[in-house]
Amino acid sequence: MSRLDRYIFTQLTVVFGFFSLVLVSIYWLNRAVRLFDQLIGDGQTALVFLEFTALALPNVIRLVLPVSAFAATVYVINRMTTESELVVSQAMGVSAFRLARPVLAFGLLVAMLVSLLTHVLVPISRGELTDRRAEISSDVAARLLVEGRFVHPSKGITVFIGEITPLGELQNVLLWDDTTPGQRTTYSARRAVVVMAPAGPKLAMFEGLAQEVQLATGRLATTRFNDSVYDIAGLISQPDTRRRTMHELSTRTLLQASPDVLEETRKSRATFLYEGHARIAQPFIAVAAALVGLAALMLGGFSRFGLWRQIALAIGLLIALQLLDNAVADIVRGNASLWPVVYAPAIIGVVLATGLLWLAQNPAVFARARKAAP
Repeated sequence: MSRLDRYIFTQLTVVFGFFSLVLVSIYWLNRAVRLFDQLIGDGQTALVFLEFTALALPNVIRLVLPVSAFAATVYVINRMTTESELVVSQAMGVSAFRLARPVLAFGLLVAMLVSLLTHVLVPISRGELTDRRAEISSDVAARLLVEGRFVHPSKGITVFIGEITPLGELQNVLLWDDTTPGQRTTYSARRAVVVMAPAGPKLAMFEGLAQEVQLATGRLATTRFNDSVYDIAGLISQPDTRRRTMHELSTRTLLQASPDVLEETRKSRATFLYEGHARIAQPFIAVAAALVGLAALMLGGFSRFGLWRQIALAIGLLIALQLLDNAVADIVRGNASLWPVVYAPAIIGVVLATGLLWLAQNPAVFARARKAAP
């Protein structure tokens, strides 16, 4: 790389790191708030929350990096134009295509990072996240043993525990059972403990009262007991085997789309092919985004009023590419034979950037167009 290339590449990399940090923080914070409410509301600890947010971070970074590459390119090129650095370079004979070389190198660097995330880190993190969700969903203590709050571990079940002693004994327990049609039962006990049995966990209650109401007749039957056992194994779904999700599979597995894996994930072959080829195409979207940002700003010359029109054009083109990518997703998921269309947004973005650079290199085209206009 020449000195000019190294200078532009360094500026792009530094600004890209800053934008990535800001955007990842905003996006991650938005998801972390919802995740915090969900996990803490289910009785999980702060360590579990941090583990979940860490596992969700690779996918957040994957989504943010192409946008950060575009924003960094637009910011650096706009700053170099307003400070006359590009004007001097172009006056010395540096063409628009010559200025695209460091931007292309920068885009390829971002593409390698996105490729590492999409093919390796994101599938691994999503697999670990799914495993941890399955473990937590079967954790009786986390879902049931919450002190001083009404919790709903299952539909039709409400549990309240007044206090949990250091020895694990439950004090002042209330259990409301509305799972039996036409019948509602309320259990209250001074003490209770959770007992693990071969058939599943059970709640042993002592010194309590069971109140059973027949909803059709309104008849109430009460029973006092010294000890009673309530089966809580049914409150927690514990499947023998966990089905893998499509997002945690390797790219090779997605492209092969074997019948066994399709049956396991309950997804169509078209969906598998789209996901696999989208992982390959997404890194090149980052390259296209950086080049489009450069090419749009190169259409304008030096102006004390800035390049706001060119910046608006660049943002509009990026939004159009994203809309095209969304449309392609719907098309390919409906027809497996159309998987090559997945690469259309990246190819169109690069071709569009090349065309804009050619127009920037040949400003006489605009002059002739203005003269030809009535």
